[in-house]
Amino acid sequence: MFADLGAALASFGTPALAIVVFTIVVRLALHPLYRAAVRGELAKAKLEPEIRKLREKHGKDLVRLSEESQKVYQRNGVSMFAGLLPMLATIPFFMVVYQVVTTPNPLLDGTFLGVSLSAHFLSTFAWAFFLLFGLLAVVACLTVKWQQSRMTTPTPGFLGWLVKVLPFGTILVAAYLPLAAGLYLLTTTTWTIAERALLYRILS
Repeated sequence: MFADLGAALASFGTPALAIVVFTIVVRLALHPLYRAAVRGELAKAKLEPEIRKLREKHGKDLVRLSEESQKVYQRNGVSMFAGLLPMLATIPFFMVVYQVVTTPNPLLDGTFLGVSLSAHFLSTFAWAFFLLFGLLAVVACLTVKWQQSRMTTPTPGFLGWLVKVLPFGTILVAAYLPLAAGLYLLTTTTWTIAERALLYRILS
């Protein structure tokens, strides 16, 4: 199935461009789910001051904290998992995209800047990968900057460090996977930060 899909995409002009366009089409199809996720996140954010007070009051009693937090969410008609479930629903779609760009198929016979889309960084060290890594780093920086702008209070300790470092994990993933997967990562991460920033601006 994935080989057939890859062959179909390969027939639409430049394979590298086909990966980018296919990723954008998938993200457009998933936009309603992301929109619902952002709505849920914003709804939870409005209740954060009340939840913070509960943490201060019942921080040592996790059972009581959970019960009181659920009451706050229920009273305001907000699910504790608001913003999470729509995101989980998108996983199958991205599994398909991932399989298309990693499973041997005609799409991977194409090239990007003279480098085979099936090539791996550790076996070629081609300059196209360094360009890809640089662009992924730029997107990661923008992601971290946007996330920090949304935080009302600094995230302490290891968790705060993880929030800053995690977006750069895409570079390590791209270094391990075929170039085609790196193009997918660049496209989808760029779309993600642009989409979330726009939705937060529109829905806030």
